[in-house]
This record gives sequence, C-alpha cells and structure tokens, in this order.
Amino acid sequence: MSVTDQKKQLSLIVAEMLPFLRRYGRALTGSQAAGDRYAGATLEALLQDRSIFDTASSDRVALYAAFHQIWSSLGTPIEDAPDPLEEAAQKHLSGLTPNTREALLLNTIEGFSVAQVAEIVQTDTSEVEHLLSIALQEMSKSATGMVMIIEDEPIIAMQLQAVVEELGHTVTGIARTHADAVALAAKQTPDLIMSDIQLADKSSGIDAVNEILQDGDAMPVIFITAFPERLLTGERPEPAFLITKPYTEDEVRSAVSQAMFFSSTATLNT
Repeated sequence: MSVTDQKKQLSLIVAEMLPFLRRYGRALTGSQAAGDRYAGATLEALLQDRSIFDTASSDRVALYAAFHQIWSSLGTPIEDAPDPLEEAAQKHLSGLTPNTREALLLNTIEGFSVAQVAEIVQTDTSEVEHLLSIALQEMSKSATGMVMIIEDEPIIAMQLQAVVEELGHTVTGIARTHADAVALAAKQTPDLIMSDIQLADKSSGIDAVNEILQDGDAMPVIFITAFPERLLTGERPEPAFLITKPYTEDEVRSAVSQAMFFSSTATLNT
C-alpha cells in the first residue's frame, strides 16, 4: 500500500472515530481545549507512524492506544499554558492514582472491554481490574452534592434518581420541559445537572441548560442522548460527559462520580 493510500485509510478511520476520541480527551482533561490538543497531537503522531494499527486488535483500540501514549508521556496540556479551569483540572488529576480515571473512562464511558483497556494502557487484565476498583473508591470520595435531572420519560428519570441517590447525592427535582428546568434551578441551584436532549414538549435540554448557566454559574453537566453524533460535531463547544442511550447504570455512576469530583468539566454552549 502506498503512503498516499495509507494516509487515506487513516483519514477514513479517524473521521469515524475522532468525535468520540475528542469526547474522551475532554472527559480526561476536564477541558475541551486541552482534550482537543491531545487528539490533535495523536493524529500528528499517527501521520508519522501508523504501525500501531498493524498490531492492535482493532482500529478503535489502536487510535485510543496512540492517544494514551501521548497522554502518558506528557501528562499536562500540550503547548498552550493552561487557563484557570485547566489548571484546576490538573490539580484534581495530580491527586489520583495513575491510570485509574483512564481505565474507568475507557471501560464505562467509551465501552471498551477490560481486555481492550489493558491493550490501550499497555498492562494486563488483572491490573486493569485493580485500577477500576481503585478508581471507584477514589471517585466515591468526591463531595456529595445536589443534582438536578432534566428528563421527560418518568421511568428513565426514576432510574437516574435511584443511581444518583445511591451515590449519596440529593436530587433537587426532576424537570420534564425547558420551562420546568429553569424554574427548578431558580428554586435551588444544583451542583450538577443531568439532562436529556429532547424534552416532552419538543423543547431542548441544551437550551434549558444554557439558560440556567447564562448567569455565569459554573457547574458540571452530563447530557444524555440517543444521538451523540449530533453533539460531537466539532462545530461548537461540546460536553465532556455525554451518555448514549441505551446506557448502563455503571455508565451513569461513572459519569456522575467523575463530574462531581472533576467539577471543572466543560459544559455545552450554543
């Protein structure tokens, strides 16, 4: 295969998987800018040497493994000096056991198996299981807080509430529409928002969140949607935590625990 053909093949692979790699980068660093810098550095490295695709079990594993090599070798945001949010994010990360959040995000949010996580972070499965156990312990030590749920389907809302309360947080209420959400937030400011995208009256969960945050209140947001590709376009700021329907309770636990711990998570603005 010629160099030109190899670059075309790499472009096709990246085009399909880059939005989700960028999501992982944002969740890992706590900043869209920092996450995107790591993703960009990964692509530059792959253009120079794509041999990792020849040995990895899948193209997706290869892409994330290349990202992890860049991340683990540098450990801080690339090139630009961190802004205050990135600096706070790095302080959070410095107190964690190495590779624990990586393993948890890769397993629960990105959906890799334990064996695939082991391949990505270059260790064995028993070590990954150990890292996941430590990660859950460290995340559980994050401060408890107030969580607002924006969800129009009653059964899903109840499931989310049960998981949130099981983690020790308090649910301030459940809103089914944009207007309900804004009114609920005005009554009691939450520490975290979990929001569906399409609400009962055809209003937008994104618009509701943006209106709640327009006064400058900084809080983590977890969006839940059956169509993640609509938000992972690269055309505007994107959420660090984006759960895809159908989801598992482990995904919800991981996202909530990390968002509460890592409160500098970037939210979505239109």
